[in-house]
Amino acid sequence: MNWAARAREAAQAVQRIVARTPEVAVILGSGLGALAEEVSSDAIIAYDEIPHFPRPSVEGHAGRLVVGTLEGRSVAVMQGRAHFYEGYTMAEVVFPVRVLHALGARVLVVSNAAGGLNRQWRAGDLMVISDHINFMGANPLVGPNEAEMGPRFPDMSEAYDKDLVALAEAAALDLRISLRKGIYVGVSGPSYETPAELRMLARWGADAVGMSTVHEVIAARHAGMRVLGLTAITDMATGEVVAPVSHEEVLAVARELEPRFVRLVRRIVATLPA
Repeated sequence: MNWAARAREAAQAVQRIVARTPEVAVILGSGLGALAEEVSSDAIIAYDEIPHFPRPSVEGHAGRLVVGTLEGRSVAVMQGRAHFYEGYTMAEVVFPVRVLHALGARVLVVSNAAGGLNRQWRAGDLMVISDHINFMGANPLVGPNEAEMGPRFPDMSEAYDKDLVALAEAAALDLRISLRKGIYVGVSGPSYETPAELRMLARWGADAVGMSTVHEVIAARHAGMRVLGLTAITDMATGEVVAPVSHEEVLAVARELEPRFVRLVRRIVATLPA
């Protein structure tokens, strides 16, 4: 069975539980799961109820798909994600994106927690992603291309939709929420980066570094979805001041800024054009 057929099978399983067709899909990163609680849900589906769906094993990723309405829009919200470093293949990691597309979503809002490389920023900042660097050592489109999912060589010149970036900036301004804009670099993990690696990534022009997102965005753009990316800066990873970092600390900072993140995403969803 190819990946397109598996995506259809998984989407059909979801549709047997809930008939709603989502306009917008949201993937919630580490410590950012509270937005799912804001959805007026028709159904809350554990990932293990969806055929072929990868199950996260990391704290801060509940592993539930919430389908319903948010700000009057039909949404499908992933409360947590699986990661490449958990041992899944790239194709398995991006499979949920393909299912969301098969369900009908054409806009993807993807979020993550990441280390800040920009020395002018601080832990607790929110960032809208303007572009990314794939330094994960893999691409989810490697292998035979399934034409029904997208072209062999998808264009990535505008991985993150400029109109959606502008909409996010306008929403943040309206809510008086400080919102940075920058470049996200994805690494495979699970070990955190060395100081030398962090300095290298900063010299490349990256503003934040994390272990997710880029492969999901590649799969979404392959399918023709419009993408908006949001990052929670949970620690400063400049490589200059060497300080140990832990996943527990990352989650703590993410949960501290989570109310701002929820308000921002709600306003973005509310102001999306039909």
